[in-house]
Amino acid sequence: MIGNIIAGNLANPPVPLVIDYLVVAGGGGGGGYNAGAGGAGGLRSTVTATGGGGTLETGITVALSTNYTVTVGAGGAGIANSSGLNGANSVFSTVTSLGGGYGGGANGANNPNTGGSGGGGATADVGAAGTANQGYKGGDETGSSGAGGGGGGAGGVGQPSSGGGLAIGGNGGAGVSVSITGSSVAYAGGGGGTGMTTPGTASAGGGAGETTGSATNGTANLGGGGGGTGYGSTSAQPGNGGSGVVILRYPSTRTITIGGGLTGSTATSGANKVTTITAGTGNVSWA
Repeated sequence: MIGNIIAGNLANPPVPLVIDYLVVAGGGGGGGYNAGAGGAGGLRSTVTATGGGGTLETGITVALSTNYTVTVGAGGAGIANSSGLNGANSVFSTVTSLGGGYGGGANGANNPNTGGSGGGGATADVGAAGTANQGYKGGDETGSSGAGGGGGGAGGVGQPSSGGGLAIGGNGGAGVSVSITGSSVAYAGGGGGTGMTTPGTASAGGGAGETTGSATNGTANLGGGGGGTGYGSTSAQPGNGGSGVVILRYPSTRTITIGGGLTGSTATSGANKVTTITAGTGNVSWA
């Protein structure tokens, strides 16, 4: 009897459970006062496309009834008369996407920062670098007029300020479209920089720039960078970065348990289930 059971187990080993994922970090906050925009959160994916022009990643093989960590990164704050704050990292198991870099601000005194994608430059600043296979560099501000560069995106570099006297803010770098849910959705675009006459536009969930008013926040769960603001204004409010998201796809024959501390939901797409986790830190497991 024992011999037959062992032989049966060896002849019919358990089928590996491979999880496809999309892990997007929180976007960086925009800068204030002649400011650059926040860069998008890093994007890593096994479906459709990944960030930074990299090749698709490989799904993670998991064991049943075993906990795996998930963290959804919050967006970084935009701060008036200053640079912003970086977005927070998002995590699934061994996969970490880096928070977006903040946009430069305070008339160039606070330089932009690196991240999943880099923040846009303020007065006379070079845009900050992104991270390989996650996102791209922020846009430069090479003049002295105070128009800011656009934040980098997962799919393209942030644009530099332009126009006569560099009066036009840089547009945010492109995001990346991913179809892990069954529908194509664009994630992780850069925010738009401030401008003397025309602020920069945003991409794929990023926030638009402003002149002297409040810039736009990045969209929740898309990981875009916040818009820059404050041409000649120390009190104008920059945009906050958008929060990230973790999306997991696996065969519909399996059931996920979403642990305490996480906010998420599960839908069916063809032969798969897709679990979208929108906030928190905790564990998931499968049966």
